[in-house]
Amino acid sequence: MTVIGTWNVENLFKPGNGFGPTTQAAYEAKLKGLVATITAAGVDVLALEEVGDPDALAELAHHLGNGWQHVTSGIFDARHPIRVGFLSRLPLQVLTDRATFPAQLSPIQAGDDGTTAHQMGRGALAVRVTEPDGRTIDLIAAHLKSKLLSFPPGPNGRSRFQPHDEGERARVAAYALYRRAAEAVTVRALADELLDGQGPARQVVVLGDFNDEPEAATTQILLGPPGSELGTPGAEQPDQGDKARLWNLAPRIPDGERFSRVFQRRRELIDHLLVSHALLARAQDVHTLRPLNGAGPDDELPSVTEVPTARRDDPASDHAMVFTRLSS
Repeated sequence: MTVIGTWNVENLFKPGNGFGPTTQAAYEAKLKGLVATITAAGVDVLALEEVGDPDALAELAHHLGNGWQHVTSGIFDARHPIRVGFLSRLPLQVLTDRATFPAQLSPIQAGDDGTTAHQMGRGALAVRVTEPDGRTIDLIAAHLKSKLLSFPPGPNGRSRFQPHDEGERARVAAYALYRRAAEAVTVRALADELLDGQGPARQVVVLGDFNDEPEAATTQILLGPPGSELGTPGAEQPDQGDKARLWNLAPRIPDGERFSRVFQRRRELIDHLLVSHALLARAQDVHTLRPLNGAGPDDELPSVTEVPTARRDDPASDHAMVFTRLSS
């Protein structure tokens, strides 16, 4: 059995910057919560989002014990340098670190001043792991543009989390949607390369924080050919689309667990595992795991707001891990 998961670890920085914990004690408590959750899930390979400091990831791997490898994307926004990465107990090989939009996709508008973007804000990192029986799995970790909006800095030079007016809110939301859609297209193009039209034979996983629900248009872009989604009449019917299709495992998560974040007291599933046909039968057992951070008797996820720095000293993460146990 191989266990694969994805987890947004929420601003994994060492103390001493504007995003991570403000004290060494808070940082150590965060590492302790992360280790407890990763150990409880029993994952062999874990995609990570919001790795701010590669040295912090190295310390997390050290606390997990011998045999853990780690790697991070080298592509991130310098203004808030969070990136994707992987932890793995299986042999790990980096395939590519991708951000540039496909050539056919024009740059997208990114602000009121007419600036444009031609690449993802955070790189999509593709790796290959080797299972104990010699089979390989290719994985792409992605963290798409957030729905939480930040607005151009005011006179003090700090980003705003409230707009000047509703027109600005609408425009900035549109720019974020443009970016998230273009990023989904970019990740899908990378998945096409790894699948190479051989989905029934190639074990491929696209996973990460997509910042939207399973039915969202941007999430649907990643699936490829429509028609055989889990829970539909065509799910069990082989067709030509199986060569390129990815299946979102969300319907296999038990109802009571089917959320990975709580925003304004509303449960959302925005962290996803998509698998190729070769893995569909193996990935029957799918779960979420809320952080084991001592927040309460059931370790409930906190309800977050639009202000990303509000939880700097809180332990573990504001997301649940999503993972699947692949049968042999």
